[in-house]
Amino acid sequence: MQVETERSDVLVIGAGMAGITCARSLSAAGQSVLVLDKGRGIGGRVATRRVALGEDEVSFDHGAQYIHARDADFAAVLDKAGAAIWDDGAQTRPLVGRPGMSALARDMAQGLDIRHACEVTALERVRDGWHVTTQSGVFRAARVIVTIPAPQVAGLLGPDHPLVAALGEVRMAPCLTLMAAFAPESPRPFVHRLDEGHPLAWIAQNSTKPGRSAAPTAWVAQAGADWSARHLERAPDHIAALMLPLLCDVIGADQQAVRHVSAHRWRYARVTQPLGQPFLCSADRSLYLGGDWCLGGKVEDAWASGRALAQDILARADVG
Repeated sequence: MQVETERSDVLVIGAGMAGITCARSLSAAGQSVLVLDKGRGIGGRVATRRVALGEDEVSFDHGAQYIHARDADFAAVLDKAGAAIWDDGAQTRPLVGRPGMSALARDMAQGLDIRHACEVTALERVRDGWHVTTQSGVFRAARVIVTIPAPQVAGLLGPDHPLVAALGEVRMAPCLTLMAAFAPESPRPFVHRLDEGHPLAWIAQNSTKPGRSAAPTAWVAQAGADWSARHLERAPDHIAALMLPLLCDVIGADQQAVRHVSAHRWRYARVTQPLGQPFLCSADRSLYLGGDWCLGGKVEDAWASGRALAQDILARADVG
């Protein structure tokens, strides 16, 4: 029998943008909030990978490449978190974190109680709340907020749960990402390129973003949905070996000159059919589901879902 470890008003599963946003709002309102995440980082796809290359260090924003803030409140959150304009030669003025995209999520998560490498394996409704089972023990909370990708919810709640049925129309697609570093004198034909007809639908010169080192030159390439789906189950090294020649062909670089190459598999990166509302909840409002997949595939969609989750809970909770 596993031992109950801690109790909280709210337990959030997932430390991505939706989970962090919701947890921060609830914590600021005086509720005790615990966040559990099976990974080692914060921010989900708002992610940065750093690699040491001798005396140099190179970083890759291998998830979300940039953010456009349409909501004034979201823009204010990003500004407080240190977001900077990426001068990409366009008129859209995209925002990025410094020194990497993950810096935005880390700033937003300051002060939160987040447990990493803590995978939730079961949820059980009990008389006064929920038991949340992990390998570290069983946590108890009055409310549970699940912000994992929609296709993974059934594995946690069970296929017959009524909220799972409501997710039937949500569709998500994968994205395979290549990270490659070259010497500073290597070709740099553009800052970024979008070509949905090419296997590498998006290519960005990551080292042109503010706060990044220009030595060596870092490139991030993200494969299109079809190409990603076709090669999804290959090993990361194999994926990198397939993507590197495609990148070198586009930018005119020599494969032999690469100083670092690796690949990352985002199984649920793209939202091709969103839910169409900011969250779902049980009839007693003790269980909530949210994430970017509720409204779209952008970082702001995840933030909007997290904000709406918190607002709904606070509207009904006696917090003072």
